[in-house]
Amino acid sequence: MKTFFTLLLFVGMATVSYSQSTLYGVRAGLNVSNLDFEPDPDFRNMHRNGFFFGGFADFGISNSLSALVELQYSAEGAKADDIKADYIQMPIMFRYTIGDTFTIGAGPMASLKTWKNKDAFSTFAFSAVGGVEYMITDELFIDARFSYGITNILDEDINGLEAKNNNIQIGVGIKL
Repeated sequence: MKTFFTLLLFVGMATVSYSQSTLYGVRAGLNVSNLDFEPDPDFRNMHRNGFFFGGFADFGISNSLSALVELQYSAEGAKADDIKADYIQMPIMFRYTIGDTFTIGAGPMASLKTWKNKDAFSTFAFSAVGGVEYMITDELFIDARFSYGITNILDEDINGLEAKNNNIQIGVGIKL
């Protein structure tokens, strides 16, 4: 895990040193998340509505390519109290701008659990994230993202189940 965070830090520093222009900003919005269990659980698995907020730096690589590094808090998991999990997340999205207003992007996301020292959840999770962004003005934007969990988020064996986070984010942000 230390190696992975060192790699993320290196990628972030390398991006900063080679970037042509850098934009900073904040974004917040709503989450609709759920856990994808394998095999299917014997209980009702309902989605959780939550929220997220965070700050980002968008490093320009060229006129149409950029690397977005973000630090955000996100309430995820499922609706039942014992399968909710909140995370501090760091998505790194490589983005392509189409025209002046539309951007698409994808990349990896590392998540660190923020609560309950002793529960069934592992401390670290890894996901893939993709999204779209639409600029309303030069500073204000709306966006939508989907993250798909790659790692099992359950630390303990619970009836032979594995669970992965799936999350949809609808947000609004300001570029400073």
